[in-house]
Amino acid sequence: MHDSASHLPARRFTLLSGAIAALAVAVIPAGGVLAQDRARPFTVIETGRSFDRLQQAVDAIGNGQGTIAIAPGRYNQCAVQEAGEIAYLATEPGAAVFDSTICEGKAALVLRGRNADVAGLVFQNMHVPEYNGAGIRLERGNLTVAQSWFRDSQQGILTAADSNGQIVVDRSTFTRLGTCEGSGGCAHSIYTGDYGHLRVTRSRFEEGQGGHYVKSRAARVDIASSSFDDARGAQTNYMIDLPGGAVGQISNNRFVQGQSKENFSAFIAVAAEGRAHPSTGLAIVSNDARLAPGVNRETAFVADWSGDQLALGSNDLGPGLRTFERR
Repeated sequence: MHDSASHLPARRFTLLSGAIAALAVAVIPAGGVLAQDRARPFTVIETGRSFDRLQQAVDAIGNGQGTIAIAPGRYNQCAVQEAGEIAYLATEPGAAVFDSTICEGKAALVLRGRNADVAGLVFQNMHVPEYNGAGIRLERGNLTVAQSWFRDSQQGILTAADSNGQIVVDRSTFTRLGTCEGSGGCAHSIYTGDYGHLRVTRSRFEEGQGGHYVKSRAARVDIASSSFDDARGAQTNYMIDLPGGAVGQISNNRFVQGQSKENFSAFIAVAAEGRAHPSTGLAIVSNDARLAPGVNRETAFVADWSGDQLALGSNDLGPGLRTFERR
């Protein structure tokens, strides 16, 4: 019963559907919005006010609710959301690019309001001396990311801990992310702290440059209908790392492990750093996993340190893969 994304929690589907619907709404009137003031690329839809700087639009919403329509362009800007509920929506998905500029030494978007929705944006070339520069740094509250791109940075999405918070990532792409250069540990494509729930669906992870593709300390994870293509990765580690354990599901994903690995001993790791959360019933089912062409080694699909009873179902595994290994 856990083998399809359709069985994921209804509340998270509602949040995600809202973000995608908002994106569609934002795209329709974009011509009219931008015609009003083409020189100002950030428009608060609810008020019609346009701004030169993203931070000005964020501050104009403040502790309230608002939607920022972002015009096509390449922006050397960043913003910090201190409060409120804000949707950041590209008027043309994939054409609004945030490039290189970091706020607070953390990310292009630093989020610590009640809620944030991000749709249609590109984040690239995010680097800081601490080796954890990200497209999005989530410090508290809920986050929904839809149809967005994270590339050529140290991290894609990095979060603090919020046990009541929920994170949804859908139809997004993570390319050439991660590094283990820093003395403080590795960076990853997605790295969540102790959140209540992480949900990743219909997303692509590829060409990692170190660390894991998804590392999550959330109590519940639902990772479904996504692809993890490590064929051109460089010194990567696990595809999915749940270092403190988790319940939920990992289902209907496709995994390819490449040649260049810092650690090739497993695709999915459960509770490798301790048992912060129970993992009993964690469903791992209907996935396809194999080694990249030309790679010849033995490895485990799932490595478990928790000692809990995982719900390991039927998965299609290629040559060289053992289904399960207790560690």
